[in-house]
Amino acid sequence: MLRAVILGCLLLSNVVNVWADDAVKTDPDKYRVVLENERVRVLEYRDKPGQKTKMHTHPDFVLQAMAPFKRRKLTLSNGKTMTREFKGGEIVWMNAQSHIGENIGETDTHVLITS
Repeated sequence: MLRAVILGCLLLSNVVNVWADDAVKTDPDKYRVVLENERVRVLEYRDKPGQKTKMHTHPDFVLQAMAPFKRRKLTLSNGKTMTREFKGGEIVWMNAQSHIGENIGETDTHVLITS
């Protein structure tokens, strides 16, 4: 019985950790749920130059740039950094990742994220 209780607590703590890393929870001022059901989740993300997110996690997703933006820095959970730029309307596939996003450019960011 004690073993089952410990296992249950460990599983619950993993679920809580996944929810804690959810972008809508870590950065509610930037992320908004547009549509969510048992098959799909669509988030809208907006920020302005100089703004930065907290570390958060995305499952595999499709990103659609609603407007062009330049100079978006991503710092991955392993410390690796990359800079991204997108044309308006561009759609890309992204593998699951945890990152901090930072707008280091001069344009607002506006994207839809579908997972």
